Amino acid sequence: MPDALMLLVALVVTVMGMGWLALSMENHWEQVRGKAACPPATVKSLRVLGAVALLTSLVLCLMVDSASMASLVWVMSVAGAAVIVAFTLTWKAAALAPLVFWTKSA
Repeated sequence: MPDALMLLVALVVTVMGMGWLALSMENHWEQVRGKAACPPATVKSLRVLGAVALLTSLVLCLMVDSASMASLVWVMSVAGAAVIVAFTLTWKAAALAPLVFWTKSA
């Protein structure tokens, strides 16, 4: 797989991970899914999914470059993903709903 494509996949996975971590918080869950409370099992699974996604993106970055450059790229992608998720929650929170397609909306 070309390096640029692998870094693009790493960025997409990072955004998904940050989205899952954001949706594990009650306020953001309500923004995306309505007033129904998020079950504790779903909160735990969202946090695990988020952590695994961030770890996966780090591994993808490490596969492309040396450790020093890959860690820099990964940290910057995490920061960028946080901004993307924050802006999405601000302007169009429902756009994050596909990240939790297996849950029912209120």
